[in-house]
Amino acid sequence: MQVIPKKKRKAMSEINVVPYIDVMLVLLIVFMVTAPLLDQGIEVELPEANSEPLNIDENIETLVVSLTASDEIYLNIGAFGEERQSVTLDTVGTQVSRVIAVNPSIQVLIEGDTSANWGAMVKVITVLQEAGVSNPNFITQPVQSN
Repeated sequence: MQVIPKKKRKAMSEINVVPYIDVMLVLLIVFMVTAPLLDQGIEVELPEANSEPLNIDENIETLVVSLTASDEIYLNIGAFGEERQSVTLDTVGTQVSRVIAVNPSIQVLIEGDTSANWGAMVKVITVLQEAGVSNPNFITQPVQSN
């Protein structure tokens, strides 16, 4: 009988970083996709209101209609950042009615600058109601105590 000598196993001193690179790339893609979605609406100076926060379901899509101080109207459909362009009241009506037809449970939020024309705000609300929005909500900021 011949004895075969056992080979000594040498400890592996390298770290396999391939799984970590895969995880990092997946996280990078997730953040690249979700970052533009966090920027909704146009930068406006919101009015202060002493009211309770809305119970907004984050699983339901939202549509933000913005009215600036110069009475320009913006929708947050498909364009982000500098790509946004102001739209007319007629465009608001047609775009919102299309969105409501596809997704009747969408939450419509209106944000208006404090120095926006009240008449323009009433026109926007009227067009939204004609487009099928039953309960638009306003975006405000809480009253700051001095």
